[in-house]
Amino acid sequence: MELSTVKQIDIVQEMRTSYIDYAMSVIVARALPDARDGFKPVHRRVLYAMMDMGMRASSSYKKSARIVGEVLGKYHPHGDQSVYDAMARMAQDFSLRYMLVDGQGNFGSVDGDPPAAMRYTEARMSAMAEEMLADIDKDTVNFVDNFDGSLQEPKVLPARLPNLLLNGTTGIAVGMSTNIPSHNMRELSKALIYVIDNQDNMDDVTVEELMKFIPGPDFATGGIIAGVEGIRQAYSTGKGKITVQGRAQIEEIRGNRFQIRITEIPFQVNKTTLIERIANLVRNGRLDEVSDMRDESDRAGMRIIIELKRGSTPKRVLNRLMKYTQLQTTYGIIMRALVDGEPHLLPLKRSLQIYIDHRVDVIERRSQYELEKARHRRHVLEGLLIALANLDEVIKTIRRSEDANQAKKRLMEKFKLTNIQAQAILDLQLRRLSQLEREKIETEHKELQELIASLEDLLAHPKKVLALIKDDLEEVNRRYGDSRRTLITEGSPDDLTEEDLVSDAAAIVTITRNGYIKRVSPRVYRTQNRGGKGVIGQSMKEEDEIYILIPCRTLHTLLFFSDRGKVYSERVYELKESGRTDKGTSIMNILALEPNERITAAVAVPDFKAAEFITLATVKGIMKRMNLSEFRSVRMSGLIAINLDDDDELGWTRLTSGKDDLILVTTGGYALRINENVIRSMGRTARGVKGIKLQKGDKLTAMEVVVPKASLLLVTEKGYGKRSDLKNYRVQGRNTRGVATTNMKMVKTIGKIASARIVMKGDQITLMSNNGIMLRVNVDDIRKSSRTAKGVRIMNMDKGDSVASMGRISDAKK
Repeated sequence: MELSTVKQIDIVQEMRTSYIDYAMSVIVARALPDARDGFKPVHRRVLYAMMDMGMRASSSYKKSARIVGEVLGKYHPHGDQSVYDAMARMAQDFSLRYMLVDGQGNFGSVDGDPPAAMRYTEARMSAMAEEMLADIDKDTVNFVDNFDGSLQEPKVLPARLPNLLLNGTTGIAVGMSTNIPSHNMRELSKALIYVIDNQDNMDDVTVEELMKFIPGPDFATGGIIAGVEGIRQAYSTGKGKITVQGRAQIEEIRGNRFQIRITEIPFQVNKTTLIERIANLVRNGRLDEVSDMRDESDRAGMRIIIELKRGSTPKRVLNRLMKYTQLQTTYGIIMRALVDGEPHLLPLKRSLQIYIDHRVDVIERRSQYELEKARHRRHVLEGLLIALANLDEVIKTIRRSEDANQAKKRLMEKFKLTNIQAQAILDLQLRRLSQLEREKIETEHKELQELIASLEDLLAHPKKVLALIKDDLEEVNRRYGDSRRTLITEGSPDDLTEEDLVSDAAAIVTITRNGYIKRVSPRVYRTQNRGGKGVIGQSMKEEDEIYILIPCRTLHTLLFFSDRGKVYSERVYELKESGRTDKGTSIMNILALEPNERITAAVAVPDFKAAEFITLATVKGIMKRMNLSEFRSVRMSGLIAINLDDDDELGWTRLTSGKDDLILVTTGGYALRINENVIRSMGRTARGVKGIKLQKGDKLTAMEVVVPKASLLLVTEKGYGKRSDLKNYRVQGRNTRGVATTNMKMVKTIGKIASARIVMKGDQITLMSNNGIMLRVNVDDIRKSSRTAKGVRIMNMDKGDSVASMGRISDAKK
């Protein structure tokens, strides 16, 4: 094109064409393996260069840098690191199921350590790599020019081993990827032989039949494949997902304690990263049962020891490790490879058939090569036999000739020989004219006749070619076959339920008015005698106070109700366990609350089948009863639970059976006992009905479900409390005031009622003050009193502090 010429092009079309060219270059020349030999170009070039250098399995090791230089200079015009990385991977027993490079030196580790520099390491081909290159010098595969046209390199290897499935591969191209797992040699051989035996009815061969021979992948690092459905899908369609778990044993050690010993980890998992992840979970309190962890791995094998604290449940800890670490991973199988230069997704049957077709082509080309060579040699021997039969005439003819060309011409004319035969006679050494040498020529000729007949018969009968492939597979199976490393479990991977993952332990959840929430174990608060001072239970900000205290268990579901009448849901175990003096986490980080929305009530639900109804009460005495099942699935943004008046807020929620009595307690000292049936069941958007009639300035402070043989425990703002029998509270109608439940004349001394709880003998209560002081007391230490008694001091309050809330811990002695 002249310099003054401007060529008009469509930029969209040019970009599309250029991108497609680039994408196909990456796909074909770098990222995807050939379906026949299972190699990407770089791996094929490394092995071919090593063979060209004479680096057989029985030869001496040579520096890796020398091998890399050979590959770079002759076949692979890319970075030296890419060549070295490819060669190093073929020498790693944790990357390849069957190593193709025999390395000497540091070629990396399962801990993620990189190989040593190529100037330090040495390598040679392994015996299995030699099998991949066997017969390459017999015109079994096509050769193409190298990058500069000065040399030739194989387009594919003869591949006496089914490397695509044997060692698998991983690659990311443009717009597509491949991730083929490794398999067991013995199993692959049996499956290939089965396919060969059923060539006439291949359409009838099913994946289920093939899976009798190949139950699934067999990874270099062993492990456990949980379930076969993903394997079946991958073998049927070429794509599927499987769950791979590490192998661990639970062992009992000294002092009734246990340890978990990990001996195998999932394929491609970095051991150091796994250990760091476990350590982080221990530090964060997600695995607080772990007391010690160490890596005892050595040349003999992997051994990660995790010691547990006394009283821990080892199976539960192991399930957590599976859930929260890479001890259990998902392996995505994508069986994509190049077929005739184009990427295809290959189901198992087609992968096996492509390999068999390749071996048929290799053996036919090898046989044709050997046949042509044998025919040529036979042709030469036939000329020599003619010469030996007419030896005197041959010698006379040669002696009478002026030169070699004339001698050749006369021999060809006189004895009807070809140019090749005549030249062979002229080249014949005198020693071969002896009787013994003559017999050797005749024997060789006879053997060649038999060989030619055998090769011709082989090429004429395709089934004999297949039989030869079977013989090869049986031989390599005997030489290289080994036992399976990866265990495959029949069932689907166990769905790790919360019951398995989380200890069903007691917990206390607190919420402050400023919206800080935390979960603590009741164990951090030692039980004190009545009248104790308590301990710091929460670090409080100024102008903040404890508002809600919920005793629960880690497997419970918490339903949170807001001042806008909405309900939110969260599992207790999802709340991060905190220390006794921690401030907690902003509830905005846990629940999807709207701006300025705050939680005003909460209830712990053990099981949504444990109760039929949930009853709500507001500080203004409005009550509402609903079916608990309506809150089984609460979306992240919450659900409407009640319509509230502008000057009212939801304060209490309790689970009821439909036949329970409820007792309502006010700050002014009144208690009303009603049956829940006087409050009809309503929809989520209803307002509710009047439950208790409040005096001016009074408000509701507690709502409890009456339990037989229980008592009502009241606690006042200044730390006084008492127990009274529930028989002292008769059932009354809705929207009545109720009866007095404290000494009204002592309000200035003991304070208004702060909270009330239904308690049983043997229970404990936890009191929390506005300043974050917490006290845990046995209920039995608080004596029973009459309904209108003053009560006794339970908690010694600091000046300016007051009781904010009370929680009940049932069956504390148990």
